[in-house]
This record gives sequence, structure tokens and C-alpha cells, in this order.
Amino acid sequence: MDRVLDDQELTRRAFAAKQGDTAAATAFVRGTQRQVWQLLRHLTDESSAEDLTQECYLRAFRSLSSYRGKAPARTWLLSIARKVAADHLRRRKRRPQRADHPDWQRAAELAQPRTPTLLDGYALRSALSALGPQRREAFVLTQVLGLSYAETAQVTGCRVGTVRSRVARAREDLAAQLREEESPQRTAE
Repeated sequence: MDRVLDDQELTRRAFAAKQGDTAAATAFVRGTQRQVWQLLRHLTDESSAEDLTQECYLRAFRSLSSYRGKAPARTWLLSIARKVAADHLRRRKRRPQRADHPDWQRAAELAQPRTPTLLDGYALRSALSALGPQRREAFVLTQVLGLSYAETAQVTGCRVGTVRSRVARAREDLAAQLREEESPQRTAE
């Protein structure tokens, strides 16, 4: 696993990559790749996250010449990732969906998630996917990726207070979902 670089180091690497330093470009990608992938996985779906991560870096390196350093390079890159996810979701929504399975109803029934437990990482992913997109995005950026509220506000283009509100409401929603999922288990015991 690559070490996590701080924002100043990542920004230095981005500027060096802008000047043509391929080692700095490689270090920049390695220092941010996991966070970009995690954000895209939570905003879209796991099967698309890898391709979208590549698309994010393509866009980033194409626009690197216009990067001025007004925000840390990580924030700038996560803003690009957010736009990549939005574009992907818009394209996917416009395309008709095909069922790849002849008995699509049965396949859909079998694909229903099992009842998650609190100890299961699936429970959190399931609960996160049930959140509205803005709350999920704010929660993932702050609580999963560890960005500050101010950095998240820069990435999402909204005010810090809005980010705080979205995260607080996401926490409330997640707690309610997990309590709801636990209550049938308690009565069964």
C-alpha cells in the first residue's frame, strides 16, 4: 500500500507533474488513487469505480496545465472525481437498461441483499447506498476519506454549514437504519 501524502506534498507533486516530472505524476496518482476510487465507489457502484478512477486521472492530467493551486491538489482532484461520477450517472440514466438474464425477475429476487449485521462491512455499504446522494457524498468525503468540512465544501461547491448539515443528517439516517435492522433480531432472540 502506498503511503498517504499530506496536502502540501501532493500539491508539490501536482506542480512538478505539471512541469513534466513523470516521477512526481506517478507519486501524485499513488498518493490519491485509493481515495479517488473510494469516493467513486460510494457515489456510483463498485463495478464502475475502477474505470471511473482512470477517467478521473485522464481528466486531471488533461487539465493540469490550468491548475493554479488555489485549493490543495487533493481537493481539486476529488472535485474532478465528483464530476466524473455525475457524468457517469447521467449517461447511465439516459441509456436503456438491459436484463442480461433470461429470467430477470428471479435473478432480481436472488440478488436481494441478505440482512446485514453491524459487524458486517456490507451493512455500512448498504446503509450508505440508501442515503440521498448529497448526504452520502458529504458523509463519504468527511467520514470515510477524512476531508475537513471546509475541504468537502470546496469539493462539492457548497457552504461549510451545508456540509455539516448533510453529514449530521446522514449520521442520523444511518443510525436509524441500523437500529431498524437490529430491532427484528432482538425480538427473535
